[in-house]
Amino acid sequence: MGEADARVRSGVTDVPVRDAATLILVRDPATAPRILMGQRGKAAAFMADKFVFPGGAVDAADAVREVALCSHCRTKLEAKSDLPAGAIAAAALRELYEETGQRLNDTAPGLHFFFRAVTPPGRPRRFDARFFLADAVHLSSDPDRFEPVEAELSHLQWVPLGEVRQLDLPFITRIVLAELEQHLPRVDAPERVPFVRNDDPMSDVVWL
Repeated sequence: MGEADARVRSGVTDVPVRDAATLILVRDPATAPRILMGQRGKAAAFMADKFVFPGGAVDAADAVREVALCSHCRTKLEAKSDLPAGAIAAAALRELYEETGQRLNDTAPGLHFFFRAVTPPGRPRRFDARFFLADAVHLSSDPDRFEPVEAELSHLQWVPLGEVRQLDLPFITRIVLAELEQHLPRVDAPERVPFVRNDDPMSDVVWL
């Protein structure tokens, strides 16, 4: 999982909030959508045992990688953010490869900013996570062959959308899946991106 300088957000002093990126990879979105998921370990300090999308913290080196993004996504990513859009997108692609062995073609315009959420206060770790959406058709690797570089996730699998809620999921993942169910079979960028802030006592959902 990538490392980044942690920042304490306004109004939150319990633990620093780190920038992160997550990738929702969908296979056969128009016919029988399946989502790439993996299970975090029992000893993990964050979301132990939960099934999650591949993802992790933004690394300083991510800023040097060029990733194809539409202007709409770049604008949304850089709203209320100190990071360049490309660095966040690069982190999502790097984490996908490190945790699953899958490679998404970063020169294809198939990566779209879909959701954003900050981990609520009181958790052992907090992240400002940007969720990206992509169609598995843009993979340059074999979608049925998992060769992760890191052992962050186990039980990697393509889960049918109709069955994914049977897994042990984080609450925020269930919210993201609800948005995904409304968006499919589209896998392009939504007009508005939900942002669950969780950064102050009056926290709510804003739209980017």
